[in-house]
Formats: sequence, C-alpha cells, structure tokens
Amino acid sequence: MEKKELPECPVETTLMLISDRWKVLILRDLFTGTKRFGELKKSLTGVSQKVLTANLKSMEADGLLTRRAYAEVPPRVEYTLTEMGESMRPVIAAMFDWGVDYKLKNESPCNEQAGALGLALH
Repeated sequence: MEKKELPECPVETTLMLISDRWKVLILRDLFTGTKRFGELKKSLTGVSQKVLTANLKSMEADGLLTRRAYAEVPPRVEYTLTEMGESMRPVIAAMFDWGVDYKLKNESPCNEQAGALGLALH
C-alpha cells in the first residue's frame, strides 16, 4: 500500500484523517466496540450507504479501522478500531467536552448561571 504524503502541520494531518463529519461519528460509534455495517448506518442518521462505504474504506486505508467480511448468506461485515483508531479517543473526548461546554454556555441563561456557580449539569 502506498503511503499518503502527509502535511507538515500535525493539526492539518489530523484534520486530513477525520475532517469528514461522518468519520468522527464512525469513530465515536466504534469506541464502544465492533459494529456491523447496518448498525453504523442506523446510528448515523442521514448518511447514505455510498458515503458510509467510502468513509469506511478511507478509514481502513488510513489504518484507523479494520474490516472483516464473513462468508455467510446474507453477507456479514464488521468494523473494529485499530490501535491507531483507538488512539483518537482522547481527541474525540476533548471534542465532546468542548461541545458540552459550548452548549452549556449557549443554550439558556439558566445554564450560564449554573456554570458561573461551578455546578455540573451533565
């Protein structure tokens, strides 16, 4: 397999690997364990089969997940994070925490007051 030429900037490299919103959500779903294609499709509301397949192939090529196909009828395909994919957990966790904080500060005045008092509302 030919290696991709990576950007000089590490932030740009990370964005290159997970910049598509579906990739981040695929990672989120696979942090809980191996999933079948149908489970991922159902969880990712609004994604087409074509887009999901393209993202999964890209993530496999980038070494973030593995694909295992079983010779059964009907066919069964499962996706599992690799060690490299699992290493994205703190990045996605930081995105989650930031999103919670942003929502708390921007959804209602009550949440702003709670934040000022040091109360955790999750």
